[in-house]
Amino acid sequence: MAFFAITMFAQKDVTTFLGIPIDGYKPAMRQKLIAKGFVPKKTQNSECFEGEFNGTDVQIFIGTNNNKVYRLMISDVNSRSEADIKIRFNNLVRQFKNNDRYISTDDYIISDSEDISYEMMAHDKVYQAIFYQLPVIEKLDTLALREQVKKEMLKKYSQEQLDNPTEEISKESENIAARIGIDLITKKPVWFRIFESYGKYSISMYYDNEYNKANGEDL
Repeated sequence: MAFFAITMFAQKDVTTFLGIPIDGYKPAMRQKLIAKGFVPKKTQNSECFEGEFNGTDVQIFIGTNNNKVYRLMISDVNSRSEADIKIRFNNLVRQFKNNDRYISTDDYIISDSEDISYEMMAHDKVYQAIFYQLPVIEKLDTLALREQVKKEMLKKYSQEQLDNPTEEISKESENIAARIGIDLITKKPVWFRIFESYGKYSISMYYDNEYNKANGEDL
């Protein structure tokens, strides 16, 4: 884990959608989506982009924070029956699991016996799955990671101790590197969720850039 973390540090590595970084400003994102073939449409309260993604007709909505893009929401245009949405959800889970650009820590497959309509209505159960995009090799910066690990270690140890590390110090350094690596991966989530409306179901997917999300800085 420590080796993996050390080899994957990236400062500018953000979530991408069809190769488009979830970053920058909305006008630029609009043009990039249009270049991919998505057609801008006006909805009742906002603008979306219609097109096909992963074999499904979808609408794409751009989410911003302080004018910077932090999310693309990709929503099904057509709703489905309970049986069909379960199949679609499970197919998405398998596709992400079989894609070596993603990692996950859980198994999200919905069993054939699951009554999702009852669970959602009676128990407010949420059916969602979250995956994380792995770093892009070309953007790795191992020197930056080493400097960040060193900064954390100097809070507890002197430079002389780090120059002549004990087994305990070396182990702690590895643990810090692993933690930083995991933190970086979780900055690139892609997740999806089932929604219900009048007995019909759809899925919305979210490509998020956690670096651009609101974290209370404006409070």
